[in-house]
Amino acid sequence: MSTTSPEPVGLRERKKAQLRETLLNSGLRLFHEKGYEKTTTEEIAACAGVSQRTFFRYFASKEDVVLEAVEGVDEVLCAALRARPSDEHPFRALRNAMRDHWVILERENLHLQGSAGNFISQSPELFEANMRYCHRRQAKLAEVIGERTGVDPATDPRPSLVATVFFAALNNGFQTWSASGCTDSTDGLLRAFLHQLDLVPEAVCETWSTPGDPHHQA
Repeated sequence: MSTTSPEPVGLRERKKAQLRETLLNSGLRLFHEKGYEKTTTEEIAACAGVSQRTFFRYFASKEDVVLEAVEGVDEVLCAALRARPSDEHPFRALRNAMRDHWVILERENLHLQGSAGNFISQSPELFEANMRYCHRRQAKLAEVIGERTGVDPATDPRPSLVATVFFAALNNGFQTWSASGCTDSTDGLLRAFLHQLDLVPEAVCETWSTPGDPHHQA
């Protein structure tokens, strides 16, 4: 009597990773089409071609789909930051890594993950969850800043402070972009992010210019 050989461990793990990615992208696509609140885990599972029970083997809730997408995008940002020249000032390196990471998201077809922040801003449930997760995001980014600068975020507050200011600037940029009425263009979102990041040194360290000043940026 013949028996079927079990799949190699590496192949099983790849299949599981592929299914997880399919579920994640299915969820994000449905959130775009129907809205986060109106999408159910059953619909996400059906879109991915699996059962709801299978969905719950990979994600505890649809909230986790969004947060995992955000975490994946953060990994791309951290990789882009590590790739920046070592002599760049930490905040300037972060600003440029933000620009570089946007290109990577487009090239690797990760734009769905990159838009996960949109859902967070539109859902009170997700916003609360993201606030709990925000500290972990900032701590992870502070670790990478510490690696670049040779300081320990556990004893030196500067990496954590830079990470906090960075995320605050992104939040401002997102709010400006959302209020602009031109939210169909993610290029506009990137410009809003970069504009806010470029304003930080002036806003914090320099004499403020006024709208009538020729050096003022609208």
